[in-house]
Formats: sequence, C-alpha cells, structure tokens
Amino acid sequence: MIQYTDLSQPIYERLKEMIVNDELKPGEKIVQEKIAELLGVSRTPLMKALLTLENEFLVESIPRRGIFVRTPDLKEIIDVYFCREALEGMAARLLAEQHDTSIIKQLKDCFTPFIAKKKINTKAYAKADENFHKLLIKLTGNTPLDKIYFFSNIHDKVIGYGLVRPPEETMEEHFKIINAIATGDSDTAEQYARAHIRKSREILIDQYKKRTSEEL
Repeated sequence: MIQYTDLSQPIYERLKEMIVNDELKPGEKIVQEKIAELLGVSRTPLMKALLTLENEFLVESIPRRGIFVRTPDLKEIIDVYFCREALEGMAARLLAEQHDTSIIKQLKDCFTPFIAKKKINTKAYAKADENFHKLLIKLTGNTPLDKIYFFSNIHDKVIGYGLVRPPEETMEEHFKIINAIATGDSDTAEQYARAHIRKSREILIDQYKKRTSEEL
C-alpha cells in the first residue's frame, strides 16, 4: 500500500510507470475501482492523478464510457517535437552562456553509466534521456521557459511513445550538446540541441507519412 500525505503524486508516478512499461496497454480502460484497490488508495487522489495524466496525453476521458489509456497520436507527437526543438535549442544556448561547471557535471552524469557499455539497457537509458532533457530546461534558471516547458508537460507528452532512436545513436549527440555548452559555444550548443530533436522528428514524420499512405 502507498502511504503518503498527498497521494496524487505517487499515484500519478505509478500509473505513468504502468503505462510506459505497457502494464496498462493503449486503448485499455482504466477501471478506477481496480486501480484504487491495487494501490490501496481512495478515488479522490486517483482522479487527481488521472487528470494529470490526461494533461500529458497519456490517458483520455471519453464521455459515458470512462477513462482509457491513450493510443499515441503521431501527429500530436510530431507537433510536440517542433516545440521541443525551439525550447531546448534556446535552453542549450542559455546554458552555454552561463559557464557553470556544475551544470556540465549534472548533464554528463545522466549518461556516464552508459559509457563503454557494449549493450545499453534501453529502459535505463530512456530514463536518463528523460532526465537530461528536463535538466536542459531546469538548469537555465529561466522561470518563464521553465513554466512553458513543465506546466504544459511538453516532454511528458512524448514519453509514452518511447525512444525514437537507439541509445547507440543518440548518446554521442547528447555529449556533443554537453561539450558545446562546456566550451561556452552558444551557437553550436543550440545548433546541436536543435539537430538532435529534429532528427527524431524527421523519423516520426516519415512514419506518419507511411502510416497515412497505408490508410488511403
């Protein structure tokens, strides 16, 4: 049983984990009585957690039918990547201008455990990737940017889709961003951050075009 004063946050985190890990599958109805019993919680904090997940596009409420795990909408995810490219590019530029070694350490620490690994644990890497991209924004200390990114749950809206590209491809890109920030090269830092997001977005666009053509 989960034991907290404010239950909505741990319930939200557990449900999100269940969705990302496919314990709750796309299209599956969330039976609130069953979930409440499973987690040992009441309906009130559970509903608050579900509302947060709905804001992140992970669940959807269908009138007179209930709440369901949302099937990822590829077009929406592509649109989120357009936003991410602009915001994270700006964040990388701001970080490069700060010349703060503690920032570099925190960013590097995300991926240090995977260096020289012959086989990278995809689940662990996905968590590190999520943390890295959130840190890019958080460490800027720019309150308006932070509010735009986190209050609109920009990154969380793509988590359910999973990694677009393999760790072996993206880890080098992450370190290019970090190294540009470390050298204070704001133009290159922004360029690398934008290119990193853009490459994934282009793959998603190709998938969307292929899926759309198959449906015609």
